[in-house]
Amino acid sequence: MTTASAWSGVVSGFRNRSGSSFIHEVRKDEDIYSPILRKLFNESHHIFVGLQTIREDLPSKSRKPQFVSISKNYRSVIRACMEELQQVSVCCLFQVSILLAIELIWNLCEVLFIDAAPAGSLLLHLLDWVRLHKADVDEKAREVLQSDSPAEHRDYWDVVVSYVLQGRLDEARQMLMKQATLQPAARNMYKLMDTLGTQTLTEFDVKWRHWHEEVDRCLQDNSFASNKHLEIICKLLLGDEDILLDHKELLGTWYHFLVTRLLFCHPTVKPAELHYYAQSCMTMFLDSRSVPEPLDSILLAAFEFDIHQVIKDCSIALNNWWFVAHLTDLLDHCKLLQSHNLHFGSNLREFLLLEYASGLFTHHSLWQLAVDYFDHCPEFGRVYLELQIERVPLDTERKALKVLRICEQRQMSEQVRSICKIMAMRALRNNRLGSALSWSIRAKDAAFATLISERFLQDYCTRGTFSDLDLIDNLGPAMLLSDRLTFLGKYREFHKLYEEKRFTEAAKLLLSLMTAKIAPRSFWMTLLTDALPLLEQKEVIFSADQTYELMYCLGELTSSLNSEATGTDRPMQVRISTYSLNPAQITVCKIKAF
Repeated sequence: MTTASAWSGVVSGFRNRSGSSFIHEVRKDEDIYSPILRKLFNESHHIFVGLQTIREDLPSKSRKPQFVSISKNYRSVIRACMEELQQVSVCCLFQVSILLAIELIWNLCEVLFIDAAPAGSLLLHLLDWVRLHKADVDEKAREVLQSDSPAEHRDYWDVVVSYVLQGRLDEARQMLMKQATLQPAARNMYKLMDTLGTQTLTEFDVKWRHWHEEVDRCLQDNSFASNKHLEIICKLLLGDEDILLDHKELLGTWYHFLVTRLLFCHPTVKPAELHYYAQSCMTMFLDSRSVPEPLDSILLAAFEFDIHQVIKDCSIALNNWWFVAHLTDLLDHCKLLQSHNLHFGSNLREFLLLEYASGLFTHHSLWQLAVDYFDHCPEFGRVYLELQIERVPLDTERKALKVLRICEQRQMSEQVRSICKIMAMRALRNNRLGSALSWSIRAKDAAFATLISERFLQDYCTRGTFSDLDLIDNLGPAMLLSDRLTFLGKYREFHKLYEEKRFTEAAKLLLSLMTAKIAPRSFWMTLLTDALPLLEQKEVIFSADQTYELMYCLGELTSSLNSEATGTDRPMQVRISTYSLNPAQITVCKIKAF
């Protein structure tokens, strides 16, 4: 399948722009769901990020080789994906045809804009461009050469002529020598043709004119009249338009015809003259009844050096933003699009990158690539990222952490809080208190941290033990987020001191939780109950002052319970017994609640 024929089927819906009625099927972009094309997106993402690191202050001469190298890297990724798709199955031909066209356009833009070949080497670059995209002659040549008698193979002359049309005169001469060995009588004629084919493309102006006159003289002298094939080759070397058009099938496309015509008629063509020849060649090559394909218009715009029209037409014809976004970014770095700003404030580069990245955000894994594209859109990139990041489904905690890390790195505080609240609520609904508390701390949400701390304390009262001890033990400064969380952390610290038999420190902490009003009043009874084992120790744990403070807390709790008691409630009965120790000791109260 040739690039032109493949493209015809891909974008035929764009042919008629005169207002005729069409039914257009609008579909979701399916390319991002192709495993092979996802490799294209991933690999090109790395190239894109690398391109952004090229220093702006470097001289243009130093940067140009880097830009050309990056352009070739992009094309190599395209070609690799194209080859892999061709190996998979026939059903991928649609995607292959798109990539063929993309690589063809990119390569031409590289020649004309990025590399910007001067007049002396422009034709050489265009010949390389045509040869790369018309490689079927090499396959045919292999078949001919591998046959028992290459010179008698049915495709022999097609191969010779194809070599000539591509300017591969050395290969054509080598093929002709095989014919010369079969026809000793015509050896001088083949030798003469060999001489005509020894001129190189670098021998321009005067030398080229002398060579052209020599070829014409041989034709006028009927030097090849006895061999129609050699005579045709001679006419091709002279750039005979009728003979060139007779070989449309071997040329394949009008732009191949253009380059061949330039080779044999206008080898010193200047960039500014290209569009004249391109337009005339397209008109001559295409049937008068046929309408140019979008690909034809895109290539013609490139030959006219109208890069903005190239980008515009590609945006209309292609089925995703990948190509125009990356090509425009590269051209912008080459300072070729600086003067083209859009009316709403963003430039063309940023607009296309935003569209492409927004599309990536619809994919379950490619959304991470989009973040870097938004990062390099200074005008609206952050706004788009903030809007898109909120739409990423937080399917798993791992994915939520990825999203959160992206937001934290970019100081997106609102999004950080939103994500943490969502995950905290989800964890709380699933009764995963540790995870819920962790997310609320990360969100710095004091109200939610208080709510979850209450749930922890309720859970403790019910079960007698704490869940998620690792989290509570390592709260650190996070416990200061709310009073209730502070109490939870300190109360757990009391338990640890008690387990380590550091009773004096445990007693001091326990009492401070009540006197400093950190502990909720509803939890005081539990704290007073926790004080009993300390009061019953053989050694005195609480000092006299601490004991009075403890008694004061008990009295305050008792009075509040009495005042709040209802008809069905009984006031808590407390028995306090005191006893005196020797003068070196203090008075201690035993508090027993029942």
